Amino acid sequence: MPCHDTFTGTLPFDRQHSSPYIALAPMEGLMDFNLRALLTAQGGIDHCVTEFIRITDQRLPERVFKRFCPELLTGGKTASGTPVHVQLLGSDPEMMAANAHKAASLGAPAIDLNFGCPAKTVNKSQGGAVLLQWPERIHAITRAVRQAVPAHIPVSAKMRLGFTDKALALENADALASAGIQWLTVHARTKTEGYKPPAHWQWIDKIRQHITVPVLANGEVWNEEDARQCLTQSGCSLLMIGRGLVATPDLGQRIKDANYQGQSWQHRLQLLLLLAERLEDLNDKALTDRLKQWLHYFSMQSDAIATVFQSVKREKGKAEFFAALENAISATAQRNDLQSYNYQHSGF
Repeated sequence: MPCHDTFTGTLPFDRQHSSPYIALAPMEGLMDFNLRALLTAQGGIDHCVTEFIRITDQRLPERVFKRFCPELLTGGKTASGTPVHVQLLGSDPEMMAANAHKAASLGAPAIDLNFGCPAKTVNKSQGGAVLLQWPERIHAITRAVRQAVPAHIPVSAKMRLGFTDKALALENADALASAGIQWLTVHARTKTEGYKPPAHWQWIDKIRQHITVPVLANGEVWNEEDARQCLTQSGCSLLMIGRGLVATPDLGQRIKDANYQGQSWQHRLQLLLLLAERLEDLNDKALTDRLKQWLHYFSMQSDAIATVFQSVKREKGKAEFFAALENAISATAQRNDLQSYNYQHSGF
């Protein structure tokens, strides 16, 4: 493979976009092709990232990349035109480089490297956040990838503030920046802090001031006020949001446009039905588990949907689930003195 030391392309945030720039975070076991399509269709998202593709000791076949990122078949974009970056996770510089080169050759608009996953199974096999204990290793991995990927394609990385503490946060950020990445996403917690509030946005500002590449702020942004505080404390104009966008699909629009009215809770449930249609080949339990997963996120930001969720969360059969959902929606709408909503779906 040729060596590409100097980036010759353009950054996503170099182009004209609504401020702030918002990326949709990868979420293992949740943020697949189907959910990316539905969320990016709501607007307000400038790019998204795939769930991580695990790299071990082999060069993966083309079908693996296309399974994680079917958007490679449509120019590397969702149906609404949002670019989809391919994320890799692993610790072998040679294999990470080879597979990054393959993903780029298949049409990935950018390659992202995962140094933030806190999962025990991943960390035990030397992947994700565990590597933040060794800045020289993440530098070597990242450098190898940057040299293997064509010069016009961006390479980015995502990191947490550290593994058990924040002592190496600046050193890790410097190791990644000096390896040639085009931007760095920082999840503002350590691995041991997991997803527990608060997110330490002020640490992102320390990192932003320490390196010369752009920094995306990530962690604990659930609403417009969180976004404002994150942008202020981090000093960033670039955000990556995960759970907040799952819970409130139009959060990007809400953040970018002060005059935006926002979707109703009924509209969010309509999205749930669209997901059900996309997953119709799943068996009953797999389907209802997936729908309840999204309903749970919705319920975090909507009292009305929280009531609906309580009514359906124990249903495992498809017919029983949709019957309970219909009844719960009707009862909730009446309790909230709202007009009945016309669901255009065969199950209702």
